[in-house]
Amino acid sequence: MIPGMNPRKMQQAMKRMGIQQQDVEATEVIIRTPDKEIYFDSPQVAKVNMMGQETFQIIGTPIERSFDTTPNISDDDIATVAEQANCSKEEAEQAITDANGDLAEAILKLQG
Repeated sequence: MIPGMNPRKMQQAMKRMGIQQQDVEATEVIIRTPDKEIYFDSPQVAKVNMMGQETFQIIGTPIERSFDTTPNISDDDIATVAEQANCSKEEAEQAITDANGDLAEAILKLQG
Protein backbone atom coordinates (compact mmCIF):
# COMPACT_ATOMS: atom_id res chain seq x y z
CA MET A 1 0.00 0.00 0.00
CA ILE A 2 1.24 3.54 0.77
CA PRO A 3 4.32 3.65 3.04
CA GLY A 4 3.76 5.36 6.38
CA MET A 5 -0.04 5.28 6.16
CA ASN A 6 -2.07 3.53 8.81
CA PRO A 7 -3.52 0.34 7.22
CA ARG A 8 -6.85 0.91 8.97
CA LYS A 9 -7.14 4.46 7.62
CA MET A 10 -6.20 3.15 4.19
CA GLN A 11 -9.03 0.58 4.35
CA GLN A 12 -11.49 3.33 5.36
CA ALA A 13 -10.36 5.58 2.49
CA MET A 14 -10.69 2.70 0.01
CA LYS A 15 -14.18 1.92 1.29
CA ARG A 16 -15.24 5.58 0.80
CA MET A 17 -14.00 5.39 -2.81
CA GLY A 18 -15.94 2.17 -3.44
CA ILE A 19 -12.90 -0.08 -3.47
CA GLN A 20 -13.13 -3.42 -1.71
CA GLN A 21 -10.09 -5.61 -1.13
CA GLN A 22 -10.09 -9.23 -0.06
CA ASP A 23 -7.05 -11.46 0.56
CA VAL A 24 -7.00 -14.76 -1.34
CA GLU A 25 -5.29 -17.73 0.30
CA ALA A 26 -3.26 -18.95 -2.66
CA THR A 27 -0.49 -21.54 -2.54
CA GLU A 28 0.69 -20.89 -6.12
CA VAL A 29 -0.20 -18.80 -9.16
CA ILE A 30 0.57 -19.82 -12.73
CA ILE A 31 0.14 -17.49 -15.71
CA ARG A 32 0.34 -19.37 -19.03
CA THR A 33 1.22 -17.72 -22.32
CA PRO A 34 1.59 -19.49 -25.68
CA ASP A 35 5.34 -20.05 -25.23
CA LYS A 36 6.02 -19.89 -21.48
CA GLU A 37 4.51 -19.78 -18.04
CA ILE A 38 5.12 -17.41 -15.15
CA TYR A 39 5.03 -19.21 -11.82
CA PHE A 40 4.67 -17.73 -8.32
CA ASP A 41 5.27 -20.02 -5.32
CA SER A 42 3.70 -18.90 -1.99
CA PRO A 43 2.40 -15.57 -3.36
CA GLN A 44 0.36 -12.94 -1.58
CA VAL A 45 -2.82 -12.46 -3.64
CA ALA A 46 -5.47 -9.79 -3.17
CA LYS A 47 -8.77 -9.51 -5.03
CA VAL A 48 -9.73 -5.88 -5.57
CA ASN A 49 -13.26 -4.87 -6.58
CA MET A 50 -13.46 -1.32 -7.87
CA MET A 51 -16.78 -0.15 -9.28
CA GLY A 52 -17.82 -3.68 -10.22
CA GLN A 53 -14.57 -4.65 -11.92
CA GLU A 54 -12.47 -7.33 -10.24
CA THR A 55 -8.70 -7.36 -10.50
CA PHE A 56 -6.09 -9.49 -8.78
CA GLN A 57 -2.80 -8.29 -7.35
CA ILE A 58 0.02 -10.82 -7.05
CA ILE A 59 3.01 -10.18 -4.83
CA GLY A 60 5.88 -12.65 -5.00
CA THR A 61 8.92 -13.69 -6.96
CA PRO A 62 8.07 -14.71 -10.54
CA ILE A 63 9.83 -17.68 -12.12
CA GLU A 64 9.62 -17.92 -15.91
CA ARG A 65 9.57 -21.38 -17.45
CA SER A 66 9.66 -22.04 -21.19
CA PHE A 67 7.62 -24.84 -22.66
CA ASP A 68 9.59 -27.73 -24.13
CA THR A 69 8.00 -28.20 -27.55
CA THR A 70 10.19 -31.15 -28.54
CA PRO A 71 8.40 -34.46 -27.94
CA ASN A 72 10.22 -37.11 -25.90
CA ILE A 73 10.76 -39.96 -28.37
CA SER A 74 11.84 -43.35 -27.08
CA ASP A 75 13.71 -46.01 -29.07
CA ASP A 76 10.68 -48.29 -28.72
CA ASP A 77 8.45 -45.66 -30.34
CA ILE A 78 10.86 -45.27 -33.24
CA ALA A 79 11.11 -49.04 -33.71
CA THR A 80 7.30 -49.42 -33.62
CA VAL A 81 6.73 -46.70 -36.23
CA ALA A 82 9.56 -47.99 -38.45
CA GLU A 83 8.13 -51.51 -38.34
CA GLN A 84 4.51 -50.47 -38.92
CA ALA A 85 5.33 -48.03 -41.73
CA ASN A 86 8.10 -50.20 -43.22
CA CYS A 87 10.67 -47.38 -43.24
CA SER A 88 14.05 -46.53 -41.75
CA LYS A 89 14.48 -45.52 -38.13
CA GLU A 90 15.59 -42.03 -39.21
CA GLU A 91 12.41 -41.53 -41.25
CA ALA A 92 10.33 -42.85 -38.35
CA GLU A 93 11.97 -40.47 -35.88
CA GLN A 94 11.41 -37.50 -38.19
CA ALA A 95 7.75 -38.47 -38.70
CA ILE A 96 7.19 -38.75 -34.93
CA THR A 97 8.80 -35.34 -34.41
CA ASP A 98 6.61 -33.82 -37.17
CA ALA A 99 3.53 -35.40 -35.56
CA ASN A 100 4.44 -33.95 -32.12
CA GLY A 101 4.88 -37.41 -30.62
CA ASP A 102 1.64 -38.91 -32.01
CA LEU A 103 2.68 -42.39 -33.19
CA ALA A 104 -0.53 -43.16 -35.08
CA GLU A 105 -0.32 -39.91 -37.02
CA ALA A 106 3.36 -40.57 -37.83
CA ILE A 107 2.54 -44.06 -39.16
CA LEU A 108 -0.34 -42.75 -41.27
CA LYS A 109 1.83 -40.00 -42.79
CA LEU A 110 4.56 -42.48 -43.68
CA GLN A 111 2.10 -44.95 -45.22
CA GLY A 112 0.24 -42.29 -47.19
